[in-house]
Amino acid sequence: MNKVILIGRLARDPEMRTTSSGISMTRFTIAVSRPFNTQDGQQQTDFINCITWRRQAENVAKYCSKGSQVAVEGRIQVSSYDAQDGTKRYTTDVVCDNVTFLGSKAGNTNFTNDNYNAETSEVPTADISEDPFKDFGDEIALSDDDLPF
Repeated sequence: MNKVILIGRLARDPEMRTTSSGISMTRFTIAVSRPFNTQDGQQQTDFINCITWRRQAENVAKYCSKGSQVAVEGRIQVSSYDAQDGTKRYTTDVVCDNVTFLGSKAGNTNFTNDNYNAETSEVPTADISEDPFKDFGDEIALSDDDLPF
């Protein structure tokens, strides 16, 4: 089984191209933080190359830019080509079946290109000292006695 699910932020703006048969293809790279730190306490980040096709490619190119947070689902694909110097080169990409937009710079007032560092994935956090549910109404108490069975 070849299945990949990743969440990260675009490390640079996506690049869309169109094939000679008119099919849209977009390449982008996402920065994904590793779940552990190095011995000196540094967070490590992997930069994963991704490809998406057709309508999804058009949407990524239109709505995402450097710093946008996305979740990608797809498969790993290894390809090779002959470089101009005659050597064989290999590429590893995630071919995305689905790209979910999780956040954008425009939708998050705490996030700008100036304060996002793609190499360390440092993103400022929002202040949640105020109760986010204060305007949702009165508290409702439920018990097992209220259940019909």
